[in-house]
This record gives sequence, C-alpha cells and structure tokens, in this order.
Amino acid sequence: MINRRDFIKSVGAGAAATLITPILAQAANDKHTNVILIMSDDTGYETFGCYGSEQYKTPRIDELAETGLRFNHCYSQPLCCPSRVKIMTGKSNVRNYVYWDLLDPGEKTFGHMMKDAGYATCVAGKWQLYGEGTFAPELAGKGTLPEDAGFDEHCLFRVTEESERYWQPEFRVNGKMTPFDDEDAFGPKVCTDFICDFIEKNRDEPFFAYYPMMLTHVPFVTTPASRQPSFHPAMTWLNEAFITDQQKFEDMVTYMDTLVGQIADKLDEVGIRENTLILFTGDNGSPGGSKGGVVSELNGRRIDGGKGKTTDAGTRVALVANMPGTIPAGEVTDDLVDFSDMMPTMAAMTGATLPKGEILDGVSFSPQLRGKEGTPRDWIYSYNDALPGLEPDAVIFARDQRWKLYNDGRLYDIPNDPLEENPITEGGEKPRAKLQAVLDSMPSEGQKLHRRERDWLVRLYGYGSS
Repeated sequence: MINRRDFIKSVGAGAAATLITPILAQAANDKHTNVILIMSDDTGYETFGCYGSEQYKTPRIDELAETGLRFNHCYSQPLCCPSRVKIMTGKSNVRNYVYWDLLDPGEKTFGHMMKDAGYATCVAGKWQLYGEGTFAPELAGKGTLPEDAGFDEHCLFRVTEESERYWQPEFRVNGKMTPFDDEDAFGPKVCTDFICDFIEKNRDEPFFAYYPMMLTHVPFVTTPASRQPSFHPAMTWLNEAFITDQQKFEDMVTYMDTLVGQIADKLDEVGIRENTLILFTGDNGSPGGSKGGVVSELNGRRIDGGKGKTTDAGTRVALVANMPGTIPAGEVTDDLVDFSDMMPTMAAMTGATLPKGEILDGVSFSPQLRGKEGTPRDWIYSYNDALPGLEPDAVIFARDQRWKLYNDGRLYDIPNDPLEENPITEGGEKPRAKLQAVLDSMPSEGQKLHRRERDWLVRLYGYGSS
C-alpha cells in the first residue's frame, strides 16, 4: 500500500494537496466532530458587523456568520467569572457560583466531558478560576487548575499568579510559568498560535479547544496591527499616548477578529474545516463603569459599554456557529440561547456523554445547527451574585425575547425599553405570570461563600475585576 509521503512524490506536492485535503476531510467527517469554542472578553453584540455595526471591522467573524448560523438572542452573565463558571458546567450560577475568581473543584466541566469521550483537550487565553485574584486571601488557590478541569494542554493568563497579558506577557504553559519577552510578543497572538499548534498536532484525531480570549479586556492597548514601529521605548509610549482608548478598543476588536480568522484558516490548511464546529461568543458586554467605558453606535442608537449591568448591554452577546456542510449557511435565528446550553449542545454534536448525576440547566441547540427546528427554550433564568452595590441580595431575572421580570417585581418590555428605565405598571399580566413561574421554579438561594465581596468590588472597581 502506498503511503502518504510516496504518494506526494509520485503525483507532485500541489496535486497531492488538492486531492488529499478533501479525502482527509471526508474521512474525518466519518469519524468525529471536532469542537472549537471561542469566547471573546468584554465584547458586546453591538461591536460586530454581522449584528449591524458599521463602526467596528470584524470581517472574519462576519464571514463565519455569512457561511453559518447567527443567533440574535444569546445571553451570558454580565461579568466574566460567573460567565466562565456557567459556560463550562452547563449550570446556572444559582447552583454553583461560590466566589469571584473561583470554580468549585468538585464541578464537572465540558473539559472533563470531552476528555472522557476520547477527545484531546486544550484551553488557552484567560483562566481566572483558581482563586489567585479573589478578594478573600484565605480562598486563594481554592479553585480549579486547568489540568484538573479536563484539559490536556493549556497556555493561560491568570492561573496561579498575576502577570502581563498583552505585550511581553508571562503565561502558565502546561504547568510552568513561561515568559515571552521578545519585544514583539503579544499575548493574544501567543495563545492563538498555541491553539493552532494544538490543531496541527491533533489534525487526525478528535479534539476540543476552548479559547477564552483576553481581547478586548482593559487595559486598552495598541495591537501588532495598530502599533506604530519605533526604535526607542519612549517613542512607543508616546505613540500609545496619542491614541484614544476608544480607538484602541476598536483596534482591539479588529485584531481579535483577525485571530479568529487565523484559527479558521488553520482548519482549512490541515483539511478538517468541514468536520470542525466553531462556536464564537463573548463573555459579557463591552467595557463600562469606572474602569473605563466605550461608546458604540448601532442602527442609529447609542450603546454605552454595559459590562456589569443586567441590561442587554451587559448580557446580550454574539453567538455564531459555523460548520460547512452541516450548519446551513447565512441563516439567522431568534431562538433563545443561554450560556448553560453550550455543554449539552457540544455533547449532542459529538456523541459525548453529559456528566451523570448532575442537575444541568442547559438545553441543546444542536437541532438548529443541523438545520432543524428543534425544541428552543421558552425562557432564560439569570442569577447574579457578583454584581456590587445594586441590591442587598442577588439580582435575579427571567426573560424571553421580549419580556424581562426581576425578582423584585420589575417587568420590562425590552425591545421598547432597552435601558430598562420604565417598568411596566399596568398590563403585562400574561408575561409576568409566565416569568414568575420560572423564578419560582429555581432554588431560593445560591452557593455564595462570602458576601463582603460586593463592598470590595464597589470600592476598587465600580463593577467587577479582571
């Protein structure tokens, strides 16, 4: 039997590549579905061209939407740590959010699920789940390490210690703190290259890559595409000083988009694009509050960065799914998606088994990914106990595409009141009854270990941490 190397010699490298790529892709399709879940940091839905933005340039994500499926109603938690806990476990925060910067080490994650299914697993980007950044020193190191969350390989910012995330960063790479001190080293590019190397190594085997990106979180910085070349460090600082934070953020959005495109290109390069599911989303709204906010315009409406708020500006995020040949191209859906839905959807698309004995809140949207109607969820429930200074207790709401009911009785008609300034006082009996039943169906209390966190977050940040 002729091997691949001899075959290339006999027909020529170019012709062989043309023939082999679709053959390998088809063979892989017959065996397994790879999954790449990409989650940008602090990038609201309003910053993407495929959602109508003319202010931000996101051609690669727009292309994924044009050749895949875009969701109009995907909702995260309004802050990063709660969103990470929710997306990784398939559970509402009311069941397992214990403290800022912590993932309970007893939780089963989608890393565990995919590894148990025989997949190679990788995570790169921002972790923030081990407890090193918590405001309760006695909880430092009480969270979960990536290798204990089901991941074979990792290249991560903020695991066991604080470090630089952007220029000349230092990351924890497979258990070892590793500096990248070349003057041109840019943290998000380092992590993207790590993901691409992982894809290359596992091109013939099933794999799952989780990429919780660092972009576009503060600090606002220039990127390799926007930084002006300089022969002196002082001049580099001067160049940075003359670029506004708003412009830096817009440039960071574009570079984030470029890195997403790099991953899609890598899948094409190794011939496994058609049997790899790409899910792209964001962890919460765009930067806002006292740490520095941005302003966007979408369809003639001003949207202030809403991170930390429970309005759409803080919780509505992009979701684009792409898998050529499986996911219908150019479709848009108004079906509701909650972050807890990612885990069961991945299980349904790959044949992985959900953790046994666990109460999961997620609903699979895999039928929609295959062009079918499925059974979309009727509501979303959101438990928020990392929001400082808003209420003495957790801020909880239930919602559908139009109506939103808080646990204190406030009801809003969101399309007509996106800033939630005018609660409904008359009428609305039917949606109120529907959503109150949702609130009543969930646990009455969460798992929070310490409540003094709220005061710390207000004093230090206005709304939250890294």
